[in-house]
Amino acid sequence: LVLEEQKMADIAKYAEDIYYSERYSDDEYEYRHVAVPEGLRKYLPNPPRLMTEDEWRGMGVRQSPGWEHYLVHEPEPHVLLFKREKDYQVKYPMGAPSQALHLRKA
Repeated sequence: LVLEEQKMADIAKYAEDIYYSERYSDDEYEYRHVAVPEGLRKYLPNPPRLMTEDEWRGMGVRQSPGWEHYLVHEPEPHVLLFKREKDYQVKYPMGAPSQALHLRKA
């Protein structure tokens, strides 16, 4: 419990220091990278691995729906590389099809 409280305090303290790159794209995906500040790096998986959406959101990373942590850059594991389907928000204004079905049932 104390560790979780410390994590929440650290997220509150360092959330403003999370760096979000501009988006860039190819024919299929849009991409962005997010740099986690020094004060939050201790919460990254060790050894480095891909994180679930719940994990990266749980570290204070805030992004619109559809982003997937798709690559670990070994020399800089604190730089999270994300991708999502190009034009995701236009194609899925209610979220991904599975999310939209869940929302309608609620």
